[in-house]
Amino acid sequence: MKDISRFLSLGKYAIVGVSRDPRKFGQVMFKDLRQKGMDVVPVNPEADTIDGEKCYRSVSELPQEVRGVIFMTPREATLSAAREVIAHGIKDLWIQQGAETKEIIAELEKEDVNLIHNQCIMMFWKPSGIHSFHRFLKKIFGGLPA
Repeated sequence: MKDISRFLSLGKYAIVGVSRDPRKFGQVMFKDLRQKGMDVVPVNPEADTIDGEKCYRSVSELPQEVRGVIFMTPREATLSAAREVIAHGIKDLWIQQGAETKEIIAELEKEDVNLIHNQCIMMFWKPSGIHSFHRFLKKIFGGLPA
């Protein structure tokens, strides 16, 4: 929980891989986190705006104040995107479930970063609805990080 608490205290975040499709989880998550007060910006090389917000086409365009990055990328793009984030000087990475593989995690664990994976950010940033219920179940059955 220490790593998650650190991540959640950073202030400004980017989500790499926010979908342009409002029905896809990446955009649903982006909207939900913003509505719950997270200062988050989208990154998608194919979009100028997402949900009315300026969308950055690459990590290199991100404002300096972005301190943490959440990855919603396809698995085959996650490692290169994470390496770009690290090269940009951002050391706090959250690999959302579905964007990772064992190989990606093994590679990123070699880096000097705060790496969170195998957890859903929606269960930790002001969880509500189904995410609150999932967090409750994880707590009962020992699935929450210590």
